[in-house]
Amino acid sequence: MTEAVPLLQARGVTKRFGQVQALDGADFTAYAGEVVALIGDNGAGKSSLVKTLSGAMRPDGGSIQVDGREVQLHSPQDARRVGIETVYQDLALAPDLDAAVNLHLGRELRRGGLLGRLGVLDRAAMRRAAVTAFAELGVELPDVSVPVATLSGGQRQSVAVARAVAFAHRIIFMDEPTAALGVVQRGRVLDTIRRVRDRGITVVLISHNMPEVLSVSDRIEVLRLGRRVARFDAARTSVEELVGAMTGALEVRPESPEAETPGETGTGDGS
Repeated sequence: MTEAVPLLQARGVTKRFGQVQALDGADFTAYAGEVVALIGDNGAGKSSLVKTLSGAMRPDGGSIQVDGREVQLHSPQDARRVGIETVYQDLALAPDLDAAVNLHLGRELRRGGLLGRLGVLDRAAMRRAAVTAFAELGVELPDVSVPVATLSGGQRQSVAVARAVAFAHRIIFMDEPTAALGVVQRGRVLDTIRRVRDRGITVVLISHNMPEVLSVSDRIEVLRLGRRVARFDAARTSVEELVGAMTGALEVRPESPEAETPGETGTGDGS
């Protein structure tokens, strides 16, 4: 893959909380149609960078570009307008509502005419759209009309992913999507991630599970102490190499500001 212009790129992003420097010139690059993992030890700055790139938090400095054009992501709505959706670890589902309504949460379909103007929802249309959306991702649910609270952990995760896919047309951030799931459920979520990528949507995977990262990712970017310190082609690296980069035990060569093609390894310099 030799994309000249990254789909999403962060350059020299900084964020401070009092005396804590959460991001210290962090860089990040995502290309169209790939799964790129963002990894790092606790306190590396992953959450701060994801919140910045998804519009949930404003950076103190640096720049964010989409398709080579600088954007200002002051809110999640700003991020959605440029095609970025996020699946957070807590899923942000309404447990008492059914899967179809959760799929349209915040973007409910209304009936036509006067009833729609009065706020009456078109539940039949939402169910039809939900059945189609889940089928396209290979998500199997017993009934889209049952409360989400009655579904398994993997099924709830799949509902959250399907909701993001339904409205994202460019990029999806997934924060620890397999955390607290069983082996079978994890496998299904990883299959869903692959299907999302195969639809041409870029997936940014945040995870501590190195074997899963290697199994599903095309590329891997490593944060340490608020900076990108390495980038790897997933097919040409190992768990040991990733852990070495995360902890600082692996020495990696500096990267130049122009070195933004996939498959390279190096240390970020905040350029």
